[in-house]
Amino acid sequence: MQQLIRFFVRNHVSLIYVALLSLSLVFIFQSHQYHRSAFLNSANALSGNLFSIAGGIESYFHLEKKNSILAEENSRLRQMVSKLQTVELPEITLQKDSSLHAQYTFKPAKVINNNYALQNNFITLKIGKNQGVQREMGVISSNGIVGIIDNVSGRFSTVLSILHSKSRINARLKKSAHFGSLIWNQKDPNLLQLIDVPRMAPVKKGDTIVTGGKSAIFPDGIPIGVIENLNLNEASNYFEIDVKPFTDMTNLSYVYIIQNRFREEIKALEKQVNE
Repeated sequence: MQQLIRFFVRNHVSLIYVALLSLSLVFIFQSHQYHRSAFLNSANALSGNLFSIAGGIESYFHLEKKNSILAEENSRLRQMVSKLQTVELPEITLQKDSSLHAQYTFKPAKVINNNYALQNNFITLKIGKNQGVQREMGVISSNGIVGIIDNVSGRFSTVLSILHSKSRINARLKKSAHFGSLIWNQKDPNLLQLIDVPRMAPVKKGDTIVTGGKSAIFPDGIPIGVIENLNLNEASNYFEIDVKPFTDMTNLSYVYIIQNRFREEIKALEKQVNE
């Protein structure tokens, strides 16, 4: 108690000054509308900035959950689009069939490892047999194709990336029915190669390339990329085409696995034909 008294005695001038200053500020804010408004606005601005910063920090720590929610939502939207594409339109009226199901379903998956600087690159996903994933299912991003499921365990799976020497995907020109095979020459991760496109195909730089739908892996029309360069090989009469993919293979967080409901039926039928 004596120390407290000595503190007040020693600093009485400063304390009286602070008290008088505070009292004068109170009288000013109470008697002048402008000063009171300015003070409140400044306080609101300060608190607003603090809440904004706090909200930004909170959003950052919840980013993973939000990304997962967005991936699920995108998956549902793709499913709806796939269903709409399978509806046949009569000439006069449109009849909705309640038993209609889409041929393709889309499962979101998180990328936990991604190689793109090797000659044969793989991607690891946090999804596996427990979630219904099987080998030879197509994998896409929100922008375009990524690869094909190669191996599966209970909780994880690996994807044979389009940046792999053994990758070979049926593709076509978006504006025509001319087909080719999409491969990678193991040189530039930002360029793929489209081969076996005949010289009569109306192809030019800037044209869009999409999946051809000639297999049970990818539906027809999934975006692949645009033609960056092309050259006609006079000896073979086929174009040599460089394609810049829409998907940035160096920046993958979430992808979608395509499940073809009729895949086994198609493969069984084709096997009978080959035999």
